[in-house]
Amino acid sequence: MAQFLVVVESVAKTKTINKILGTNYTVKASIGHVKDLPKKRLGVDIEKGFEPEYVAIRGKGRTLQELRKIAAQSDEVFIATDPDREGEAIAYHLAEEIRPKNKNIKRVLFNEITPSAVKQAISQPTIINLGKVDAQKARRVMDRLVGYQISPILWKTICSGLSAGRVQSVALRLICEREDKVTSFVPEEYWSVTAKLCGDRTDPFHAKLVKIQKKDPKIENESAAQIYVEDIRKKEFTVEKINTKNVKRNPFPPFTTSTLQQDAARRFGFSASRIMSIAQQLYEGIELGTGGSVGLITYMRTDSTRIANDALQMARVYIAGAYGQQYLPDKPRIFKKKAKIQDAHEAIRPTSLKYEPKQIAKFLTKDQFKIYQLIWKRFVASQMAAALFEQTAIDIKADEYLFRKTGSVTKFRGFLQLYEEMPDKNNSDENGNKDEPFPRDLKAGELLKLLDLIKKQHFTTPPPRYNESTLIKELDQLGIGRPSTYAQIITTLLNRTYVEKQERRLHPTDLGCTVNNLLVANFPDIFNVKFTAHMENELDLVEAGTKTSHSVLQDFYDPFSQAIEQADAKKSEIKKSLQKSTGEICPECGKGHLVVKWGRNGKFMACSNYPDCRFTRPIDEEETKTDEKCELCGAEMIIKNGRFGRFLACSAYPKCKNTKPISLHIHCPKDGCEGTIVEKQSRRGKIFYGCSNYPQCDFATWNKPVEKACPQCGNPYMELRKSKAKGEFLKCPSCKFEMTGETLEQD
Repeated sequence: MAQFLVVVESVAKTKTINKILGTNYTVKASIGHVKDLPKKRLGVDIEKGFEPEYVAIRGKGRTLQELRKIAAQSDEVFIATDPDREGEAIAYHLAEEIRPKNKNIKRVLFNEITPSAVKQAISQPTIINLGKVDAQKARRVMDRLVGYQISPILWKTICSGLSAGRVQSVALRLICEREDKVTSFVPEEYWSVTAKLCGDRTDPFHAKLVKIQKKDPKIENESAAQIYVEDIRKKEFTVEKINTKNVKRNPFPPFTTSTLQQDAARRFGFSASRIMSIAQQLYEGIELGTGGSVGLITYMRTDSTRIANDALQMARVYIAGAYGQQYLPDKPRIFKKKAKIQDAHEAIRPTSLKYEPKQIAKFLTKDQFKIYQLIWKRFVASQMAAALFEQTAIDIKADEYLFRKTGSVTKFRGFLQLYEEMPDKNNSDENGNKDEPFPRDLKAGELLKLLDLIKKQHFTTPPPRYNESTLIKELDQLGIGRPSTYAQIITTLLNRTYVEKQERRLHPTDLGCTVNNLLVANFPDIFNVKFTAHMENELDLVEAGTKTSHSVLQDFYDPFSQAIEQADAKKSEIKKSLQKSTGEICPECGKGHLVVKWGRNGKFMACSNYPDCRFTRPIDEEETKTDEKCELCGAEMIIKNGRFGRFLACSAYPKCKNTKPISLHIHCPKDGCEGTIVEKQSRRGKIFYGCSNYPQCDFATWNKPVEKACPQCGNPYMELRKSKAKGEFLKCPSCKFEMTGETLEQD
């Protein structure tokens, strides 16, 4: 038996670490938490200082039994769970279970899974950080109190199965409040005026009106714009002054968890959970054909931009060799530590610069390569020289009117040689003129020729809805949540169907808005941005040892329990406030009115005389008439929206309850199948098209089939596609022939 036991969280790490440490070490995985609060009861003794009742997670009994057995036969036990609060809590619970068999337990921290880092951590063990354990315990208890005491109020007032979360509900509030701003926004009209000018030695260029009598122009309508245009035409245009200055732009710091999620979401459209999953794989190790896995990045849950000294020197050596001394600053860049940052471990960076992304691309999946290359470039660029620009502003005067033309020239690319922000989607200047040459040969006092005056209508726009990237940025700036929680916050909101994605934007659902309105109305001080950020700071103080978990929980629970009592006392009133009358008389009892209620499957209509009258009727957001007749009663069939998407239903409901899927009236293309293609909806709500004879026939496609034979190969149907460049077009799934533009319109 090996002399030492090493316990990590993930199975993926075990082989790599075992190979590094050798045969004297047995490396086992806990596979996440081994203990937690019980699932079916509160599990917190409020009267005894909020003492949590931890129990072994179901299915982890065998894991703990094995670890205890190996520990009993080992000289020392090293607990090497992840270096964050959750990892520290796991280490504490593992130590509790192992200590009766072996008291020689030590804590080790792997910031990166590389031979040098692993061996150094084993040679310099530490003890379990009880401050982190206490902070994690306080967070877990706080979240349990909120979930277990507010969720029943949601069940009694809206419908069963709902739940509230201390942090997720604040994120939901941000999304709902942004939606309110978008839907209530009233656009305001304004106009701009642009002059098309030229000098004796320049090509024509555009300059924008920026001042009228030294004030910002406020042109509210077309008639006002026309008055200005007519007056400006009479003026003489003169170059008043030309200001040129050199501007230095420093590189970004290396990634934190938040900035990695933001940048990767913008560039690749990845969800936060997907980004973190890929980063976890890169941290735990990738097989590079060298006989073992190699951890490619440092620990990916961090809010620090700190870089270890040896990593700084590694970057400087690489930059000098790969790009030259001119790309290397005089001294390493040390990024300032922001307030409220734990700084427990480094920024996210490559573990070694010898593993260049392109050289190891064949060992990585497509997604792993994207994330690794992004982390690589951001880290190396953070230690490169600043970029230098020459910015020029030309002020052009026409009496009381001031026009301005601005431009910028790159003198030295510096770090931009490696890492750039995403380019602007619209490659235009400030006047909307693409790729216009900047007038370089103008002089102060020079007269210019007016070629044209262009007035253009604009409208103010509402703030954009959040996407995952901008929501994470907002949470990070407000101090809500911590690096390990951002992805889980968004995943929870989507899984609970409080929020849905439409074109990568986060839209609150009706259910999400209803839950949010109830929580904000009845718990305004709990589900509050400032309060939630304050509680995060309190947890940081617990970790630092300046506060106890008991005092923080007591300060939280006193006002919270009062709010719970008040909400519970008026739950009937709250429930009635959520029920909206339709004004329609109940068709069954003829006495009550139909009211809108919430149920397990969404909104529905019910009689207000419940429980004396139990009449209910589903609410259909969409009822579209069709030419089809019901084969059972002959009534007209209509398109309705249900829990599983659109479907055909008899208009004579509830007398006739006939329903069927929406058919495209296209025969299934599979040989020997007599079914037709029908519209379906996946578990995640995405529309697809499949055979009506499923499961006997497994034909399915995401793209809508069109009953038109391919003119090139004769395939019996084509698929409707859509892209920004081509618009709508038809594509043959067999030979890939496309029909676009005029050909499609004529057809």
